[in-house]
Amino acid sequence: MDKHKKRVEILLEALPYIRQFSGKTVVVKYGGAAMKSEELKEGFATDIALLKYVGMNPVIVHGGGPDISAYMEKLAMEVKFVQGLRVTDPATMEVAKMVLVGKVNKQVVSLINQHGVPAVGLSGDDGRLIMAKKRTVLDESGTEVDIGHVGRIVDINTEVLQNLGREFIPVVASVGADNTGASYNINADEVAAVLAVALEAEKAIFLTDIEGLYADMEDPGSLISQCTLTEVEHMIADGSVSKGMIPKLKAVREVLTGGVHSAHIIDGRVPHAVLLEIFTRVGIGTKVEAGDNA
Repeated sequence: MDKHKKRVEILLEALPYIRQFSGKTVVVKYGGAAMKSEELKEGFATDIALLKYVGMNPVIVHGGGPDISAYMEKLAMEVKFVQGLRVTDPATMEVAKMVLVGKVNKQVVSLINQHGVPAVGLSGDDGRLIMAKKRTVLDESGTEVDIGHVGRIVDINTEVLQNLGREFIPVVASVGADNTGASYNINADEVAAVLAVALEAEKAIFLTDIEGLYADMEDPGSLISQCTLTEVEHMIADGSVSKGMIPKLKAVREVLTGGVHSAHIIDGRVPHAVLLEIFTRVGIGTKVEAGDNA
C-alpha cells in the first residue's frame, strides 16, 4: 500500500503544474552530457514526448560542439576558438552543418518520434527561420577579430514554429542564414533565448553539466534553488560565477528581459531532469525570475 500511495502522491504533485502549463510553450536548450549517454538521451526524449502529451508545446534547440570538433579532428582540420567562439571558415561551416543538421538533429528527432509524438528537424535555412548576420569579436588585446561564419541573430520567423508546433515538436539546430543564403554557426544558448522571447514562451530551460548556480563555487552544498535576475547580475559583476557559466547567464538575461516568465538552469546529467524541474515542487536546478520578489 505504501508503494502505491507514493506513486499517487507523485502524480498529485505534478497535477497543478500540468494544469498551469497546459497550452504553454517551453523552449529547451539541449546539450552537454545529456547528449552523450544513451540512457540520458532516451530519458530526454521521453520527457519531451510527455510534455507534448500533457498539452504543452515544447521547442528544442541543440548545439553539438564536441561532435563538430571530433569530426574536424578526424579530417585533420584545425580546431580554434576565440573568446569561446569557434573560428568558422567555409570548410568548418560545411562540417558544422553536416554534424548539426545532418547528424545530431536527426538523432534527436528520431528519438522523440519513437515515443509516438511527431518531431520535425529545422535549421535557420528552413522557412527563413533564423536570419543572421556576421559577427566579430575582440581578442584579449582588444583587437577586432574576424572569426568567419559565426553569426548573431537579427530576426526570427515565428510563423514557421507556430504552424509546426500545433502538431509537431520542432527540433532546431543552431545554424542561421543571411539574405544571400550564407550559413552561420550560432551559439545554441543564444538561439534558445531569442526563440523563447519571440515565441512568448512560459519557460526557457538550459541543460548544463552542473547542478545549477552556486552561491559559492567552491561549496557544492550552496546550490541556489531560486533567485532573481538582479541577484544573477550581482553574481556576474562580483565574479562569483565561473567563466563557463557566463554565456548561460547572458542567455537567461535575454530571456527574462524579453518577457519570458522564468529561466531554469538544470543538470542534464540527471535522468529525466526536465520533468523533475517542471513538475515537482522543489525542482532540481536553479530557477531565475525577473522580479525582485521572485
